[in-house]
Amino acid sequence: MPRLRIAAAQINVVVGDLDGNERRILDAYEAADAAGADLVVFPELTVSGYPPEDLLLRPAFVARAFETLEKVAARTGQCVAIVGFPEPGPKLHNAAAVCAHGRVRGVYRKHLLPNYAVFDEQRYFAAATEEPALFVIGGIRVGVSICEDAWSATGPIRTEADGGAQLIANLNGSPYYAQRLAEREAMLARRAADSQVPIVYTNLVGGQDELVFDGASLVFDGGGELIARAKQFTEDLLIVDVDVPDGPAASLAVVAVTDAAPARDRLAPRIEPVLERVPEVYAALVLGTRDYVRKNGFTHVLVGLSGGVDSAIVAAIAVDALGAECVTGVLMPSRYSSEHSITDAVAVAENLGIATYTVPIEPAHAAFETMLAEIFVGTEPNLAEENVQARIRGNVLMTISNKFGWMVLTTGNKSEMATGYATLYGDMAGGFAVIKDVPKTLVYALCRDLNGRADREIIPEHVLTKPPSAELKPGQLDADSLPPYDVLDPIIEGYVEDDLSIAELVAQGHDPDLVQRVARMVDRNEYKRRQAAPGVRVSPKAFGKDRRLPITNRWPG
Repeated sequence: MPRLRIAAAQINVVVGDLDGNERRILDAYEAADAAGADLVVFPELTVSGYPPEDLLLRPAFVARAFETLEKVAARTGQCVAIVGFPEPGPKLHNAAAVCAHGRVRGVYRKHLLPNYAVFDEQRYFAAATEEPALFVIGGIRVGVSICEDAWSATGPIRTEADGGAQLIANLNGSPYYAQRLAEREAMLARRAADSQVPIVYTNLVGGQDELVFDGASLVFDGGGELIARAKQFTEDLLIVDVDVPDGPAASLAVVAVTDAAPARDRLAPRIEPVLERVPEVYAALVLGTRDYVRKNGFTHVLVGLSGGVDSAIVAAIAVDALGAECVTGVLMPSRYSSEHSITDAVAVAENLGIATYTVPIEPAHAAFETMLAEIFVGTEPNLAEENVQARIRGNVLMTISNKFGWMVLTTGNKSEMATGYATLYGDMAGGFAVIKDVPKTLVYALCRDLNGRADREIIPEHVLTKPPSAELKPGQLDADSLPPYDVLDPIIEGYVEDDLSIAELVAQGHDPDLVQRVARMVDRNEYKRRQAAPGVRVSPKAFGKDRRLPITNRWPG
């Protein structure tokens, strides 16, 4: 049976950094070539970075990206590189260039353009309508497809297999959410088995604004069996020898690229392990935080340490993302801060090895009370007096950020962002919202898993067992304003992620009054979320790119 040595170049590119992406592509190409690869497959839109969004509307960007592709192609030799790029022309295409011997030998254009969830490719690209060609690489007929093309059972992969392809190369920019890898593997196994040809699936890795790309590139044989898997959440060059069936005679157009591959000893296949759900989410948060901070030119971050579970896990993620020397905690006690909140915050900082500042907010708090006393005369204290404390803290953090050029990481979780249990221009102030897509129940799971993996108490047990509180008034607890989180989070998941109606949630057995209350909180706080910092997407539907509801909205749910 013929055999092809293929490299899946799972690299971390930067949107718009065309020169840097050129270097990253060529570094991976040279490593694959040195390993004797006949073919190296790169991710979707490797040249431009993914997703480039409205940069694609700028002709100068698209033209410069094409020039970069040509420079990459000029450096290729016998080892073929399939590289994703935006193809200019009368219509813009999401394309893959087949490069060898110093030039582009052919181009495949994406047929199926996703326009759901975080994807809006139809805003930018035209779908290909022409029949795909096959490329003879190392004597093997190779079909090319891009990301969404693989998700249709009757799409380009089926067309190419029926038309004589002996192997399929699929270029991807597939964003992460929890358990997404299992969905990809099941789909690709079906696609390979149905088409009876091996599939090489190369995925992007790295963070881009809210999105994280988890890598885990895959190779399936023609029977649908997994034969290779790259690492999750890190760059990897997965090299595998793929046995290729003879297949039917070609009925599609064929483009000759390189001659038959030489005989050589077979490489042992590599299947990297898959993380369990909770550590997988943690790894995504670490990668998303690291890349957002570093790709935006920051070297240091600030975290307001309250002694609570949310700020503790954000600080831990920041340390794993950037190193303890690049993280500073800020304690901002008030007249309502309990002694244990201060000692717990200190313990978290010591366990993580991070430096701290302590800035008591009482002087500013008292000054605000004096400043507003005449306006507030004759009224009872309410949320306004409580929230001024959060806004003082936000001001302290942002002023330190301004002074030293450090990014503030906010600490609100998805349960709070959903219900509006957060203060606009207060604890929501910052540059990146690390856990904004992580419900409170999962925050606790992340902390316990972190302690378990470290085999020591990074997050103190008292932080995990004490009742959560914002401590903005005497004796305050989260439970005074919100249902228990193990009751609240499933309702939020159904209403936000699954788009269930109030009636459907009640039919599932949730308390009708509680569902009504939670739905109202979610709906009326859309205006807050529009002003929140971006954060890592780890669920199928996060607040941000893939949930676009009107602020002015009278739909009752």
